[in-house]
Amino acid sequence: MPSVKKQPARAAKPAPIKRRDRERTRQEILDIAFEEFAENGLSGGNTDAIAARANITKRLIFYYFNSKEELFTAVLEMAYAKMRAAEEDLHLEALTPEAAIRRLAEFTFDFHHANPEFVRLVSIENIHRGRHIGVSQRLKEMTQPSINQIAKLLAHGVAGGVIRPEIDPVELHMTLNALSFFSVANRHTFEAQFAWDMSSSKARTRRRAEIADLLWRYVRKA
Repeated sequence: MPSVKKQPARAAKPAPIKRRDRERTRQEILDIAFEEFAENGLSGGNTDAIAARANITKRLIFYYFNSKEELFTAVLEMAYAKMRAAEEDLHLEALTPEAAIRRLAEFTFDFHHANPEFVRLVSIENIHRGRHIGVSQRLKEMTQPSINQIAKLLAHGVAGGVIRPEIDPVELHMTLNALSFFSVANRHTFEAQFAWDMSSSKARTRRRAEIADLLWRYVRKA
């Protein structure tokens, strides 16, 4: 019987390499970088740590973001976009002027308290003199709808005779954010100096109501 020549065993076909979802990977990098920068600042933020947590190479971070500075700018854009998107859902135009002012104040206070990492990130950017926000066209563009919303609210109140005229919407935006921001950014130092409770649910509820009252008293027509 003629011998059958054995055929060489074929090498197992490698499983196709799964392509990473580009947007998902980019977003994962941003989410981890947000936590890293909020905790350690721009200077202390470590791209090696970000890469390790995302289970990717550091080289891939710089594929999506050319530099650590660019990554930090993208994190700021993401953080502010979250707040601006939430502001759009307030629908202040459907409320009376007083209710709208109070709703805006309460929302701003609640957002800062629910997002202390955002407050820390903004504080860090101020340490860097706003240089990353200054070069971001996206950040400049996303600010305007927020100011426009306040301007419409004020105009509605002026037309109805309940809000005094000539209030600058940017000034009002600044005043409100200063009041709300302080409760988070300066909480630890204020509590230590004055032994004043700013952390309990009762204290936050009281401060939230105080800010809403202050803002309405400031804008209302006497």
